Amino acid sequence: MVQYNTLMLLFLVTFVASALLRRFLTAINIRHLRRHGHEVPELFAGEIDSETLTRMSRYTIESARFDSLEGLCDDLVTLAILLSGFLPCLIGHILRWKAPFVVSGLIFFGALALISFILGLPFNLYRTFAIEKKYGFSTITPGLWIIDLLKNLLISTFLLGLLLGAFLTLMYYAEKTWWFWAWAVFATFQLLMLWLYPIVIAPLFNKYEPVKDETLKEAMIAMMAKLGLKTAGVYQVDEGKRSRHTNAYFTGIGKTKRIVLYDTLLNSHSHDEILAILAHEIGHWKKKHLLMQLAFMEVVSLITLYLAYQILGWPLLYQTFGFAQPLSYVGLLLLAALFGPLMFFLTPLGAALLRKFERDADDYSYKLTGSTQALCSALKRLAKDNLANLHPHPFYSWFYYSHPPLTERIRHLQALEAPQNEA
Repeated sequence: MVQYNTLMLLFLVTFVASALLRRFLTAINIRHLRRHGHEVPELFAGEIDSETLTRMSRYTIESARFDSLEGLCDDLVTLAILLSGFLPCLIGHILRWKAPFVVSGLIFFGALALISFILGLPFNLYRTFAIEKKYGFSTITPGLWIIDLLKNLLISTFLLGLLLGAFLTLMYYAEKTWWFWAWAVFATFQLLMLWLYPIVIAPLFNKYEPVKDETLKEAMIAMMAKLGLKTAGVYQVDEGKRSRHTNAYFTGIGKTKRIVLYDTLLNSHSHDEILAILAHEIGHWKKKHLLMQLAFMEVVSLITLYLAYQILGWPLLYQTFGFAQPLSYVGLLLLAALFGPLMFFLTPLGAALLRKFERDADDYSYKLTGSTQALCSALKRLAKDNLANLHPHPFYSWFYYSHPPLTERIRHLQALEAPQNEA
């Protein structure tokens, strides 16, 4: 029988509050879009017709409702697992096998991960083959979808099992200092994954190769030569075999740093637009945004692991969820359940930092190219091609968006050039 105490009350209040806030944000965003979705923003006049605008609104609303449904199901499953007595029952079965501590912990987390994986399959299928297909994005075949699924499952199982196994080993053999050594392992693991991802993991799913368009390549060489950079770090990827969405991103560290352009982006944008996007990604590179994010994550993870070390021996943590005695790997899960809803309320802080990085990269693009017209044009095309929401609710975008809303972003870019034009 679960003991309802102050800790349980705190958990339920924060859990329900975060769930209600998520649904409130979705609701006001949809309502705002319904109210303004028929209006073409002045900045997009001549770029977006009424038919495309209607598709944008429908895609945003349908995706948001589906995400909200998935979130509700996740919340209900989480509550069922935590409050129904399932976890003590699972632990009871695992302990009967008298397996070593590390093996028991891996079985415990493996069982929960398998449940999450199975329950997530229907949502993944519907999103890919219903919503994304309906709006002309999904190009993936069922066969490739299954292959991707299996690859993801195997890679995730291996890597996360390796990391979790190291954590559990340290918890067992270094009871007083495990939190520090676990942090060192986690930090090393993150750096290793950042270094390996572009050259080992990503090629398992896609083909990466230097940009093929010779004219575009020459222009890239000229741009990057100004900064002493090598075009060997710019690749195109065959993402079109899965989706028609367009994108570009910066990844890797050290010698594996690279800028990746979707083939769908290369096929739908002009050379000037692609160069402006490249300049934006170079801005992330030169301003070390990825390293700054990594440093922030390392500090947060160190603090989190130390707090976990301090709390894991607290009997009330286990009694609240029906456990008779402390078991540290169970405590890790319970702490994640307790602090997860609280961390949700800090989402705007991370989003604000990422938006600043995007504005800085936009400014760098202007500095490098001497104009904002091509980047503005590229953003408008990206919005159209990806059916982006041109009317997000201000509170929703403030809370969630890692990029400034498109109209705000384009206005900022135009303002950079305004002084020159006035002169």
